[in-house]
Amino acid sequence: MSAFTTALDALFADAHLARDVAYTADGGTPAPVRAIVRRPDDTTAFGDARLWSESARLDLRIAEVPNPRPGDRVEIESEVFLIQGEPVRDRERLVWTVDLRPA
Repeated sequence: MSAFTTALDALFADAHLARDVAYTADGGTPAPVRAIVRRPDDTTAFGDARLWSESARLDLRIAEVPNPRPGDRVEIESEVFLIQGEPVRDRERLVWTVDLRPA
Protein backbone atom coordinates (compact mmCIF):
# COMPACT_ATOMS: atom_id res chain seq x y z
CA MET A 1 0.00 0.00 0.00
CA SER A 2 1.44 3.38 -0.97
CA ALA A 3 1.68 6.40 1.30
CA PHE A 4 -0.94 8.13 -0.86
CA THR A 5 -3.38 5.26 -0.40
CA THR A 6 -2.82 5.21 3.36
CA ALA A 7 -3.38 8.98 3.62
CA LEU A 8 -6.45 8.79 1.40
CA ASP A 9 -7.95 6.01 3.52
CA ALA A 10 -7.47 8.20 6.60
CA LEU A 11 -9.21 11.15 4.91
CA PHE A 12 -12.17 9.07 3.79
CA ALA A 13 -12.45 7.51 7.28
CA ASP A 14 -12.56 10.94 8.97
CA ALA A 15 -16.11 11.69 10.11
CA HIS A 16 -15.55 15.45 9.66
CA LEU A 17 -14.51 15.17 6.01
CA ALA A 18 -16.35 12.20 4.55
CA ARG A 19 -19.76 10.64 4.93
CA ASP A 20 -21.64 7.53 3.96
CA VAL A 21 -23.67 7.81 0.76
CA ALA A 22 -25.62 5.33 -1.33
CA TYR A 23 -24.19 4.91 -4.83
CA THR A 24 -26.27 3.20 -7.51
CA ALA A 25 -24.82 2.47 -10.94
CA ASP A 26 -27.37 2.89 -13.73
CA GLY A 27 -29.55 -0.22 -13.57
CA GLY A 28 -27.75 -1.57 -10.48
CA THR A 29 -28.48 -1.88 -6.80
CA PRO A 30 -27.50 0.70 -4.14
CA ALA A 31 -24.14 0.23 -2.46
CA PRO A 32 -22.87 2.11 0.60
CA VAL A 33 -19.63 4.02 -0.08
CA ARG A 34 -17.66 6.78 1.63
CA ALA A 35 -17.53 10.14 -0.14
CA ILE A 36 -16.26 13.65 0.38
CA VAL A 37 -19.06 16.05 -0.51
CA ARG A 38 -18.30 19.57 -1.72
CA ARG A 39 -20.89 22.21 -2.51
CA PRO A 40 -18.98 25.25 -3.75
CA ASP A 41 -20.59 28.29 -5.31
CA ASP A 42 -19.74 28.61 -9.01
CA THR A 43 -19.44 31.88 -10.87
CA THR A 44 -19.72 31.74 -14.66
CA ALA A 45 -18.95 34.61 -17.00
CA PHE A 46 -21.56 35.24 -19.69
CA GLY A 47 -20.59 38.28 -21.74
CA ASP A 48 -20.31 41.14 -19.24
CA ALA A 49 -22.48 39.34 -16.70
CA ARG A 50 -21.33 36.97 -14.01
CA LEU A 51 -23.80 34.26 -13.04
CA TRP A 52 -23.73 32.68 -9.58
CA SER A 53 -24.99 29.17 -9.01
CA GLU A 54 -24.75 26.45 -6.39
CA SER A 55 -23.01 23.25 -7.36
CA ALA A 56 -22.47 19.82 -5.89
CA ARG A 57 -19.34 17.72 -6.34
CA LEU A 58 -18.38 14.43 -4.85
CA ASP A 59 -15.04 12.67 -4.41
CA LEU A 60 -15.26 8.86 -4.54
CA ARG A 61 -12.48 6.34 -4.05
CA ILE A 62 -11.75 4.37 -7.20
CA ALA A 63 -11.34 1.28 -4.98
CA GLU A 64 -15.05 1.56 -4.07
CA VAL A 65 -16.46 2.95 -7.34
CA PRO A 66 -14.26 1.78 -10.21
CA ASN A 67 -16.33 3.16 -13.09
CA PRO A 68 -18.82 5.95 -12.33
CA ARG A 69 -20.86 7.07 -15.33
CA PRO A 70 -23.19 9.97 -16.12
CA GLY A 71 -26.68 9.05 -14.97
CA ASP A 72 -25.53 7.00 -11.97
CA ARG A 73 -27.42 7.89 -8.80
CA VAL A 74 -26.05 9.15 -5.48
CA GLU A 75 -28.17 9.55 -2.37
CA ILE A 76 -26.78 11.85 0.32
CA GLU A 77 -28.98 11.59 3.40
CA SER A 78 -32.42 12.28 1.88
CA GLU A 79 -31.23 14.14 -1.23
CA VAL A 80 -30.92 12.29 -4.55
CA PHE A 81 -28.49 13.36 -7.26
CA LEU A 82 -27.40 12.10 -10.66
CA ILE A 83 -23.85 12.25 -11.96
CA GLN A 84 -23.59 14.68 -14.85
CA GLY A 85 -20.68 14.96 -17.25
CA GLU A 86 -17.64 12.75 -17.32
CA PRO A 87 -15.99 11.86 -14.00
CA VAL A 88 -12.39 13.05 -13.57
CA ARG A 89 -9.63 11.02 -11.89
CA ASP A 90 -6.89 12.54 -9.76
CA ARG A 91 -3.25 12.35 -10.77
CA GLU A 92 -2.56 9.31 -8.58
CA ARG A 93 -5.61 7.48 -10.00
CA LEU A 94 -7.11 6.97 -6.55
CA VAL A 95 -10.11 9.34 -6.53
CA TRP A 96 -12.93 10.22 -8.92
CA THR A 97 -14.42 13.71 -8.79
CA VAL A 98 -17.97 13.83 -10.15
CA ASP A 99 -20.37 16.71 -10.72
CA LEU A 100 -23.89 16.16 -9.48
CA ARG A 101 -27.30 17.52 -10.35
CA PRO A 102 -30.53 17.04 -8.45
CA ALA A 103 -32.55 14.05 -9.65
